[in-house]
Amino acid sequence: MTAPWRVLSLPPIGEDVMRGLFAPLGDAVELRFPRTADRAGLHAALADAEIVIGDFTGRLALDAAAVAAAPHLAFVQMPAVGTDSLDVAALTARDVPVANAAGYNRRGVAEWAVGAAFALCRQLVRADREMRAGGWPQMEIVERRPRELHAQRVGIVGFGAIGSETARLFQALGCDVSYWTRRPRPEASATYRALDDLVASSDVLVLAVPLTDETRGLLGPDRLALLPDGALLVNVARGGIAPDDAVLAALESGRLAGAALDVFDAEPLADDHPLRSHDRVLLSPHLAGASDLSQVNLVVMVRDNVAAAVRGDRVQNVVNGVDPQVKRR
Repeated sequence: MTAPWRVLSLPPIGEDVMRGLFAPLGDAVELRFPRTADRAGLHAALADAEIVIGDFTGRLALDAAAVAAAPHLAFVQMPAVGTDSLDVAALTARDVPVANAAGYNRRGVAEWAVGAAFALCRQLVRADREMRAGGWPQMEIVERRPRELHAQRVGIVGFGAIGSETARLFQALGCDVSYWTRRPRPEASATYRALDDLVASSDVLVLAVPLTDETRGLLGPDRLALLPDGALLVNVARGGIAPDDAVLAALESGRLAGAALDVFDAEPLADDHPLRSHDRVLLSPHLAGASDLSQVNLVVMVRDNVAAAVRGDRVQNVVNGVDPQVKRR
């Protein structure tokens, strides 16, 4: 009889959730959890782990030292789209396939981006805040010229599952939508533009590109300075793509009239961070994709991919170019 696969599930997904999720696999899987949620607990649990379900918060990151502590590691499944909590290079060097959950939250994130753009255009957050403080900011907001979203030129940086769905929703509202990605999509209904041209011609700029060495700082001070005066920024990607300091500078200069930020350079955002007190910023604690349907999609994708590995089938959404046929070590 084949020994069960040793599957290590990292926080923050709860043990009860994971046990219920993998119950249908029966004796094919031995589900394990770190005894302590710290580096020592992680390294101890990795000693005989074969499959790891990663920590999407990054608190228990699989860095090079963690990868070295896992001699039997055969597959890593991220319960997220991003893989920045993993040392992908170290895993690739070990010939370990890394899979993400691409597309699980595409509609949820796209809806958040559109909703945030609506809120910025119509200054909903400012009106709510001042009303709750006892004010009646009717004329002040009218003087700030609230906008109708359909009349805005929308630029989307990144055109994967989330970017393409975001474009579709903005187009359904009547927006003129353009996009940039490293590999243009001939089938896309949106217009492809070079990155600097896209930034310079976008009234609403949406960031939906993964954080990599190539995209870190992609929207720094010089590129943000290309935006039209009074542009709006919506970031549903990662904070490091448009660094917090660069966004603040663009807001202070007036180049940005507002920003909706779901992600930040460091998370959680520091209590005294100036973004928290900026009256033209809509803040969100990295939950653009946290809808009820997105969470169902996520756990099903994770379960199905781990089940495929256990059965000997090819896993889906491998991001590091390693053979998707998982092999025991």
